[in-house]
Amino acid sequence: MKFRVEREVLADAVTWVARGLPARPPVPVLAGVLIDADEEGSITLSAFDYEVSAKITVPAEVAEGGQVLVLGRLLADISRNLPAKPVDVATDGSKVSVTCGSSRFSLMQMPADDYPTLPTAPEASGTIAGDVFTQAVAQVSVAADRGDTLPILTGVRVEIDGSTMTLLATDRYRLAMRELTWNPNATDASHLALVPARTLSETAKALGASGSIELALGANAGGDGLVGFEAGQRRTTTRLLDGEYPKVTSIFPTSVDTEAVVSTGELIEAVKRVALVAERNTPVRLRFTDGQVAIEAGTGDDAQASEAVESTLTGPEIEIAFNPQFLLDGLGAVGTAFSRFSFTQPSRPAVLSGQDEQDGEADTSYRYVLMPVRFAS
Repeated sequence: MKFRVEREVLADAVTWVARGLPARPPVPVLAGVLIDADEEGSITLSAFDYEVSAKITVPAEVAEGGQVLVLGRLLADISRNLPAKPVDVATDGSKVSVTCGSSRFSLMQMPADDYPTLPTAPEASGTIAGDVFTQAVAQVSVAADRGDTLPILTGVRVEIDGSTMTLLATDRYRLAMRELTWNPNATDASHLALVPARTLSETAKALGASGSIELALGANAGGDGLVGFEAGQRRTTTRLLDGEYPKVTSIFPTSVDTEAVVSTGELIEAVKRVALVAERNTPVRLRFTDGQVAIEAGTGDDAQASEAVESTLTGPEIEIAFNPQFLLDGLGAVGTAFSRFSFTQPSRPAVLSGQDEQDGEADTSYRYVLMPVRFAS
């Protein structure tokens, strides 16, 4: 095998396929990236660890076709640090040589025959705009559980009903839900998938710059246990989480007693400052009155802080306390100039949504439900 490829192209391609490679694979070959050189003028790089597969095809000047398996992370590190010149890759006995300008590297070939067969290329079930999908995944995955106590909660629940896609995640302390439209190939499309949040998040970020992303679900992805994504020359599949997701939509309050609208940026800054004195696991208290919200943290002999931010209030005044980081996560995810809080009682979940103008309508396509923290008043 022998080919020449631009440094940027190689670095991007290897970084994309190697991004999910396990640091300590159960089988050594799973740390590898498979390179297929086609004499038609392209190289295909792929990686698979039985959970996530990634594949990309890029143009190259191929003098001699062939296939090799090399350490993925090492090749990614090398290609990112090479000088900005064309890169020559060729097999040399049991080694693979990588030459760029006067830089020369010699990598061990791994046994390609032992490498697992990648899942078949998924067929698209529909498409969605890349930027919309990336934003939606970021808004929802912030609420997914990061621990391993309940593996099912480390996923994002993706529900498809016709042209409506609903993403939902919760870690029991907060819940994030985003509704968006996509373009299904079948108008009666109906799917339910539990995608690991970390993988979904990384995939959406990596593919989001593309104009549109193709999604493959169910049989189209190569089986019920898989979901596939494709954009440009990049393809990836991931294994879904098994199990029944808890019925959590009942958490959304059915009525609202108090609503408050606050500038998102101003409240983020104020909460960050006040939270500096909030010891680990202590809440920040928010008191919503007519015209302002007062933010306080710290009690008794401990350090204390307070700040007030302008707000508009509809309904009775309310005092409520939240975990500051969970509150900041939600405010950071709404993505609008103003945030609307909807309350029933200080002991019941609050709903956070965004709006573009202070006296405008709330955009309820994204809702972030936050459990309050009990505090000694």
